[in-house]
Amino acid sequence: MLYHPNAHVALTPASAGLAFDPVAFAVTDEGEPRLRGWWIPAAPDARLRRLSVLYLHDQAGNLDDTTQALERLHAIGVNALAFDYRGYGQSQFVRPSEFHWRQDTEWALDYLTETRHLALNTIVLDGKGLGANLALAAAAAHPALAGVIVESPIPSPTDVIFHDPRAGLVPARFLVRDRYDLDRAAAGVRIPVLWFVQTMQGQESRAYARIVGPKMMVSFDPGANANQMMAGAESRWFDDLSHH
Repeated sequence: MLYHPNAHVALTPASAGLAFDPVAFAVTDEGEPRLRGWWIPAAPDARLRRLSVLYLHDQAGNLDDTTQALERLHAIGVNALAFDYRGYGQSQFVRPSEFHWRQDTEWALDYLTETRHLALNTIVLDGKGLGANLALAAAAAHPALAGVIVESPIPSPTDVIFHDPRAGLVPARFLVRDRYDLDRAAAGVRIPVLWFVQTMQGQESRAYARIVGPKMMVSFDPGANANQMMAGAESRWFDDLSHH
């Protein structure tokens, strides 16, 4: 009910005219990579090329659905790594869970710092949907990161489970361990936050209010100009980030 993975990846950044490297990391003891994704380097003359974004997609689909966001980030002038969680796309088949998503994110950060030798303070997390909840939680755990972008996080992700009529047939609240607690994650964040929202809900507003560090909220209409508006806000935010 919460996760909707798709194994077939039909698009790549090349469909948007972006040069990219397919990457595989977090290898098992047998030498098989658990995670697969794309590394999109910034243009050699990009002003913000010292910054890199770890993009965390939402709970549906796979990397197919990230190309527009990656194109936007590339136009701003930053490097980007996007990957599929286990159970999604061409990554290892494991049943998705909050524990696995957190572990996958840690492996992605390890890849950036240990394989690409990037400093944590040059890495920005960027998440959408349930990936935004994940990004906030990871940001709270890594105060050395440069910043975090959240796009339309889900205030109460487990409502979709607990409010389903089938949940009454089993002790769902005891069986489901995933929570993606937005309030708790937001309260722990101390790095700059850019928060995109379509319609602010009460619980989401409370979570935003809990952030004690630098923060910026941008409300957007999910219409034809949404991508352009988000690109402008991100560009200004990254400019401010690069001056700190």
